[in-house]
Amino acid sequence: MKRIVIADDHEVVRSGLRAIVQLRSDWIVCGEACDGEQALAMAVETRPDILIADYSMPVMNGLEVSRRLGAMHMCVEVLILTMHESEELLTEAILAGVRGFLFKSDAKEHLLSAIDALLERRPYFTGVLLEKLLRNYQINKQNRSSVLLTSREQSVVQLIAEGHTNKSIGCILKLSVKTVETHRAAAMRKLGMSSTAELVRYAIRKKLVEP
Repeated sequence: MKRIVIADDHEVVRSGLRAIVQLRSDWIVCGEACDGEQALAMAVETRPDILIADYSMPVMNGLEVSRRLGAMHMCVEVLILTMHESEELLTEAILAGVRGFLFKSDAKEHLLSAIDALLERRPYFTGVLLEKLLRNYQINKQNRSSVLLTSREQSVVQLIAEGHTNKSIGCILKLSVKTVETHRAAAMRKLGMSSTAELVRYAIRKKLVEP
């Protein structure tokens, strides 16, 4: 029996995904989560074969959850679902160790195939984005890598945009306030920004949070 965790901050989406997964008698939904922190804890607790995770989740997005699982050397395949068609998002997903990437609008038709592929240790990416990535990745690699925030900087920016203080960010990420301030300053320097409002707009533009 293959075990699957579903993480999305909308209950109706989780219900729809669960209904599709349960079409297969040899699969079981062993847990659900409504934010990234819960998703990570659920994955650690239940040791699923597959984690289906929304990209835009509170506290930690799906990519940060994937990074954390990779750092813990957990054998969990992550399937990221998103509403946004973005070549940059797909690039960030690959860098985060994600091997499955699917539009929510395609889930009804392609979710089972995506899970099957990941269970067989094969990647599964939405075709239109993969085509763009293969065409442009080598050309843009140098410039892209110099602009990307580190995973920790991205997490700090997301939490700032969600309204957390430096102290609460430190508690969530298990960092000192000084370290949070260092990551915040580094992110602002890389992005050429000087205010929290600019960071919030960046987070919205990059789909780290919903407006």
